[in-house]
Amino acid sequence: MSNSFEESYMGQLRKLVGHKRIIVPGVRAVIRDSEGRVLLIHRTDSGRWGMPAGAVEIGDSALDALKREVMEETGLNVISATPFALYSHPRYSFAYPNGDKVQMFVLVFRVDDWDGDLVRETDETMGAEFFPTNDLPDLHEVYAETLEDLKKYDGNFIVK
Repeated sequence: MSNSFEESYMGQLRKLVGHKRIIVPGVRAVIRDSEGRVLLIHRTDSGRWGMPAGAVEIGDSALDALKREVMEETGLNVISATPFALYSHPRYSFAYPNGDKVQMFVLVFRVDDWDGDLVRETDETMGAEFFPTNDLPDLHEVYAETLEDLKKYDGNFIVK
């Protein structure tokens, strides 16, 4: 596991390609509590609310990356998770505030079992809390779409 962005796979790749658009393999977690509320994090990089997520590092499996990102961003331990969607269409392209352009290739997991104590602030987050799905803060469209897709999930993997 890398200690900093500069040492990470993405950091090393960015040294070579600069801000050019690249395809980024990543993971996203939908975590709900016993009341059905969804866990959202207030991201420091964009200032917006979203789901725990991040890039897959060299040597990771997608599940390894999911567990690492959830732990880093929330302090929670993923015990079991079910992949239910893949978002890879070019419309899932965007630029980070620093100018790095990406096209996401994101495997989305429904976290079925987790434990631990929620950490509300980390290096990557300035807040974390569970929200009722009918009273969500301002979310990026892709996170709202993910929640809608999970409602429709019937066991058939969703590919977009």
